Amino acid sequence: MHSIEEHDMKAVEQLNTAFQNILQELEKVIVGQKSVIEEILISVFAQGHCLLVGVPGLAKTLLINTLSDALSLSFNRIQFTPDLMPSDITGTDVIQENKETGDREFKFLKGPLFANVLLADEINRTPPKTQAALLEAMQEQQVTIGGKRHLLGHPFFVLATQNPIEQEGTYPLPEAQLDRFMFNILVDYPTEDEELRIVQQTTTVNRPQIEEVLTGPQIMELQEIVRKIPIADHVIRYAMQFTRLTRQEKGVVPDFVKEYVSWGAGPRASQYLVLGAKAHAVLHGRHFATTEDVLRVAAPVLRHRIITNFNAEADGIKPDDIVARLSEVISKDFATQHHTPETEPLARNHP
Repeated sequence: MHSIEEHDMKAVEQLNTAFQNILQELEKVIVGQKSVIEEILISVFAQGHCLLVGVPGLAKTLLINTLSDALSLSFNRIQFTPDLMPSDITGTDVIQENKETGDREFKFLKGPLFANVLLADEINRTPPKTQAALLEAMQEQQVTIGGKRHLLGHPFFVLATQNPIEQEGTYPLPEAQLDRFMFNILVDYPTEDEELRIVQQTTTVNRPQIEEVLTGPQIMELQEIVRKIPIADHVIRYAMQFTRLTRQEKGVVPDFVKEYVSWGAGPRASQYLVLGAKAHAVLHGRHFATTEDVLRVAAPVLRHRIITNFNAEADGIKPDDIVARLSEVISKDFATQHHTPETEPLARNHP
């Protein structure tokens, strides 16, 4: 493992400062939800996409719109409906007449997908064909119309929402497609004090002004810094244990996994655990990632990648419960194998 260069260390400090400033700007409009905000920002700087799950009225749209303002990024919102077609989001070729020559030619009209930040509202309400068009753009960073490729702008993030209480007339995303999202973020109800502040803020004429914190090019530069952050092999193995111990068809796994899990997480989960840990470390001003950083992102990375069975449903066991139990087992094994504090071998690689 190599230490990062001096100018990259300054960039880490810059990102930590930007993180604090972004939180400060969002707090002008958003009450609470600090964990949600942090997880969104981790995915942004790790170049991932997010799925936000929460009931209506929890300010998901307002949060994402405000974040795009603080990051000086273009923002589009698509309200997914059962009649939405792929061309409605990607764009389409139209025939236009060239006024100079009189010839007719195709011109591509960009759809709402061409934005830095895209809010895909209630993604499970649109048919699989339209869902697939969005997911392809997420993966390939481009759309193909009429045999021509059109590159999306950079940076590009998709923040999709799902309503967990209304499933009638919806098209749930298949597990394989859910895997394309780095995080599955749970947006919960506010506390009583938070709800009081929400009502106070939203029933007046006061509209706070959001200041720009970072530009698009700065974000792309900081995304590169995140990938340069060193992480020790034993921390990578710690992250890998979270995914490998969910696969009951491979090797020895805990009894609760055998009892409650029908399908485990794939290698993409390990990749996102490491990238998420690096981004979390940088946001908090550290120049290396530790097992604590991995633990912080384990639940949002794994909750949509662990498929539980009927036994789990009958006993009220959710994927988050599986992750919590895994963290106990893995941390105990890790402590047995590594008697010294995990940061010590890393610290020697840094000035």
